Amino acid sequence: MESNAVLATLQPNYNILSPSRFYSSSSSAATTFLSVFYPQRTRFSPPQYLKLDKQVLAFASCRYAHEVKSPFKNAAVLSDSYSSEASELADIEWDNLGFGLLPTDYMYMMKCSQGGNFSKGELQRFGNIELNPSAGVLNYGQGLFEGLKAYRKEDGNILLFRPEENALRMRQGAERMCMPAPTVDQFVEAVKETVLANKRWVPPPGKGSLYIRPLLMGSGAVLGLAPAPEYTFLIYVSPVGNYFKEGVAPINLIVEHELHRATPGGTGGVKTIGNYAAVLKAQSAAKAKGYSDVLYLDCVHKKYLEEVSSCNIFVVKGDVISTPAIKGTILPGITRKSIIDVARSQGFQVEERFVPVDELLDADEVFCTGTAVVVSPVGSITYKGKRVSYGVDGFGAVAQQLYSVLTRLQMGLIDDKMDWTVELRIL
Repeated sequence: MESNAVLATLQPNYNILSPSRFYSSSSSAATTFLSVFYPQRTRFSPPQYLKLDKQVLAFASCRYAHEVKSPFKNAAVLSDSYSSEASELADIEWDNLGFGLLPTDYMYMMKCSQGGNFSKGELQRFGNIELNPSAGVLNYGQGLFEGLKAYRKEDGNILLFRPEENALRMRQGAERMCMPAPTVDQFVEAVKETVLANKRWVPPPGKGSLYIRPLLMGSGAVLGLAPAPEYTFLIYVSPVGNYFKEGVAPINLIVEHELHRATPGGTGGVKTIGNYAAVLKAQSAAKAKGYSDVLYLDCVHKKYLEEVSSCNIFVVKGDVISTPAIKGTILPGITRKSIIDVARSQGFQVEERFVPVDELLDADEVFCTGTAVVVSPVGSITYKGKRVSYGVDGFGAVAQQLYSVLTRLQMGLIDDKMDWTVELRIL
């Protein structure tokens, strides 16, 4: 086919740009298996264009898959309304975003059997899913999740932050939970496709971010205690604002010294779903007393800091920043890892070690890190009835400096010298 004829079948939509790397791709209720209802579909090949170099792969979306072969391993499925739907921002109040679910247009799904490999992923209309009541994830908690964000730049393009790190962490967690996992390329490509399919839900610059939630779960039916026979990898997204109701104002924590989040040899070091259900009792009690969240101690000595319910913790004294070492009971946060690198690049000494709770009494600053919160200053910590405050004017100087560098990098406002961002270019 002549090139002009090929171009005539294409509808230019977007291309994908990674300034530092490009990832090639990739009937009773008791017996109802995982399924999703979505409207009549047209097979959609992720966009393809004519030029490839080391750093840029430009594409234009095609209307029919039989006309141009997809460059990705996994074909996607989109509705006929995709192009017009994605052409403008969603009509919501961007200035009033909280951290809650707003249903978007599409989700991504991919399956495999136990001992097999993931393949044939597809985009589907966002909606409810159905699981066999005997699914492994429902009966035995065989599930993992990840969290990452996409930001819209001033030029309209979209930035992902270190998605390959989430892919690697999911693979590590899957090994602990006896689950197959997507490859890093499959994971990153699925994230890209999902974000681009929902690009109208990425908030305008400075208004928030698109939260991306990948799930890996044992969806196959299993009655006896054993790994599930089938697994589902799913990604959905939602535009979000600040995680804590205080926004970027200081949060107030209470130290929990009786209930514990994780134990040595357990699953505290992986992002399994059960880790989060275990903190709800202490967290609910803390919030009922007016605290923002709970800071947990180790379960052996009951005196060393571990983490907040869904965040890592940092303690500042002078030019030294201390954070609990990763020893199997603490989640290796990607924001944590990034803040450590940023802090060291800014001349701070960072120590990863056992941090006694008593050091909170003499700290200059305390802050939390996580995908949802990014960096959150701690205004006070209460331990055994004693409250220690760290100022009332928002960020401490150190937390403010690190927050500014990291968020400006995530939003594309400064050069990415760390080689952490992946850019999705919107035409």
